[in-house]
Amino acid sequence: MRFTPYRHLPAVLWKRRPIQLTFFVTRRCNARCPFCFYLNGDGRDWHRGQELTLEEIRRISHSFGSLLWLAFSGGEPYVRRDLAEIARVFYEQNRPAMMLLPTNGLTPELIRDRTEEILARCPHSTVVVKLSLDGLNGDHDALRGTPGGFERVMRSHRLLAPLLDRYSNFELGINTVLVSDNQDKMDQVIDFVRDLPGIRTHTISLVRGNVAEPRYTEVDAASYQRAIERLKRELKEPGAARYRFRGGRLKAAQDILQRQLIHRTRAQQRRQIPCYAGRLNLVLTENGEVYPCEIRSETLGNVRECDYDVNRLLRGAASRSVLDSIRRGECHCTHECYFITNILFNPRLYPALVREYLELGRSPRAWAGGAARPAEQPTTGPQPEQTLDPL
Repeated sequence: MRFTPYRHLPAVLWKRRPIQLTFFVTRRCNARCPFCFYLNGDGRDWHRGQELTLEEIRRISHSFGSLLWLAFSGGEPYVRRDLAEIARVFYEQNRPAMMLLPTNGLTPELIRDRTEEILARCPHSTVVVKLSLDGLNGDHDALRGTPGGFERVMRSHRLLAPLLDRYSNFELGINTVLVSDNQDKMDQVIDFVRDLPGIRTHTISLVRGNVAEPRYTEVDAASYQRAIERLKRELKEPGAARYRFRGGRLKAAQDILQRQLIHRTRAQQRRQIPCYAGRLNLVLTENGEVYPCEIRSETLGNVRECDYDVNRLLRGAASRSVLDSIRRGECHCTHECYFITNILFNPRLYPALVREYLELGRSPRAWAGGAARPAEQPTTGPQPEQTLDPL
């Protein structure tokens, strides 16, 4: 049986501890995307010191309670040789309902092998792998600075797709970063992704943060709106592919609402809803620095300096000052992962969420791609939903 998300229901009323963690496991990367806010930096001393060891990670994990959502990030997460061991540590000590593994897809065999190891070691968590795809063929390679990158992403997809047959806790998706250079080509990308076997979720992430080449952030809000409206229509089509797990319809409704709020945030340049950064959500960097989110520049402290106890760090005066600033609405951003928590744990948004949920229910439900096989293999028929909703 999967780890139930319902143990986190009290957080709807009492936002007392983090239940979503984004862990930048490494800053090492085999791509050089000019729109990456993390590798390019913005003056913050995020990368001081050595990467956390597995034993240090074990001690940090022990200071957390149970987690709803654990997102590994980087750099390229799969560069860490002990990625599966790190996942196992959090699995055993924090029982995350969902583990997210974004990847640039440049090392297909390694990604397949480490993903399968994580799936086997963490059977009660839903494991989501998101392959990055920002354009087709040479467009993707140019945006990512990786000649041959598109073909390697496609090979990663072909190698990962068969795991959907073998592991019911596996979800495979595509993420596209929308930047100035690809904003007019989203229809092409969406058309391509919808025909990839086994892909049930396509997310479009709006470029964010301070990047090395600011021109990539010059995105027209109307371009993002057109892309998200297209994704919404796709979800409402008869036979639309959605998440395999039970509760996928609710998650799809949340996706639609999330994108609408992100568009309004971008267009109006102000926060639309309360943000729970630092309360329900935390960011941990590869060297132990803790931030309330990926965008804020103020560190809450370093776990290496407080005996690896996250709770002790959060009780400090520096943390209280930053969290008070967030509560007052002194910042705004378009971070998709945080919008998930900000929506699902905000009762005021439930009427809007229910409306989208009911609207999706008016379309016949079907599973595109069946059990998901590589493109050159035939697909199978429909699969039953899983037993628990990881969100």
